[in-house]
Amino acid sequence: MAVDVGDAAPDFELRDQHGAPVRLSGFRGDRNVVLVFYPLAFSGVCTGELCTIRDELPSLGDPDDVQVLAVSVDSMFALRAWSDQERFDFPLLSDFWPHGGTARDYGVFDEEKGLALRGTFVIDTEGVVRWKVVNAIPDARDIGEYRKALAEL
Repeated sequence: MAVDVGDAAPDFELRDQHGAPVRLSGFRGDRNVVLVFYPLAFSGVCTGELCTIRDELPSLGDPDDVQVLAVSVDSMFALRAWSDQERFDFPLLSDFWPHGGTARDYGVFDEEKGLALRGTFVIDTEGVVRWKVVNAIPDARDIGEYRKALAEL
């Protein structure tokens, strides 16, 4: 079942690239969240997208107001190696087990390929989805759209 604009964002707790638990509801009342699902670490389009987020993060808004959470089915060990290599300064969350469970909850899991589509959800401080886009696996997203969505909150 897909999550739509206006829906309460399904809560989850996943481990980041350092093994620390990160819970979506932990940001409620404090920060807007840009939740970015991507297929696989180390792949070309995913690296390009997340490096753009890393480089453009200050333009998305005040870091005290906006939290980026990036989610894939990779293990936290693969995410740690990728994060160290690319110097990502936001959490990379492992949706490894149950395999793709969080991506399924958001309606962005490709059952045939066993990985997430390129789904992005902007979630406000009350935990409500205010904007979303879902792209096919080979299609990169436009970070300018994130800026627009966050500016409207």
